[in-house]
Amino acid sequence: MELHITGLSKTYANGVHALDDVTLTIPTGMFGLLGPNGAGKSTLMRTLATLQDADHGSVQLTGAPDGHINVLRDKDAVRRVLGYLPQDFGVYPKVSAEEMLDHLARLKGLTNKAERADVVAGLLRQTNLFDVRRSALGGFSGGMRQRFGIAQALLGNPQLIIVDEPTAGLDPEERTRFHNLLVEIGEEVIVLLSTHIVSDVSDLCPNLAIMNRGRVLVTGTPQQLIDALAGRVWSTSVARAEVATVREQYAVISTRLYTGQTQIHVIADGSPGPGFEAVEATLEDAYFAAIGGHLARDHHGVAAGHILSADAP
Repeated sequence: MELHITGLSKTYANGVHALDDVTLTIPTGMFGLLGPNGAGKSTLMRTLATLQDADHGSVQLTGAPDGHINVLRDKDAVRRVLGYLPQDFGVYPKVSAEEMLDHLARLKGLTNKAERADVVAGLLRQTNLFDVRRSALGGFSGGMRQRFGIAQALLGNPQLIIVDEPTAGLDPEERTRFHNLLVEIGEEVIVLLSTHIVSDVSDLCPNLAIMNRGRVLVTGTPQQLIDALAGRVWSTSVARAEVATVREQYAVISTRLYTGQTQIHVIADGSPGPGFEAVEATLEDAYFAAIGGHLARDHHGVAAGHILSADAP
């Protein structure tokens, strides 16, 4: 199964170009969509989830059980194979997890009571919520609510699952639990994970795309994006007052305070000068390099490692 997105564009009434000619091929498995807030990720998610229309472009789902689906035109067919966990979703605080999931299962078309009870119990076990199935949703922690959100998204055995910023605000234990759940789910279906958290993608996704300002900047595997920066990332530490001067002189991709100093990573083909040392590139370096306009795409869309000017598109 593959999701083919071609030339997708969306401009809002206020003139914001939320999607600008987005083209992606997303295979079966976990696929990460990485970008800062405002990159266009949520607009893309809502469009794929049939919640809003695009201005231009096409989206095709191939290899689905019901055959080829034109996502933008045949919304009912999409909804039959879709599971969606939006960034923000509401619950009835006084209703139990079991009752709410049973209600949603009926809306999904599970009319047989015994079959529905088995499905609900199975999903609650899969998301590790069975022991609290009779507890009110209003008393759930953030992580428990997210796992309930995945449970409802899995109703009807979806083939395309979209999760938008699922681990924002979760503590480390809940993030790990949620990661394990996503990996289990993503073995045989398409799971599109939208996030601004680099470690979520590096931990979970064999393929990813980096977006900013409505555009796809680079695509590839995490290792391809890291390899594109091999030998090009240099680090130095300076006083905070010197950061602006360094930014003027070098292609800075990230800064971080560490023990009273500012640790700076720059991208360069050779040593930038005294005080810099070569460091092993990470996916975070690739992310910041792409967002900053310092990492280009080759003709396949994979990060090529070209160094661009800071104001490159």
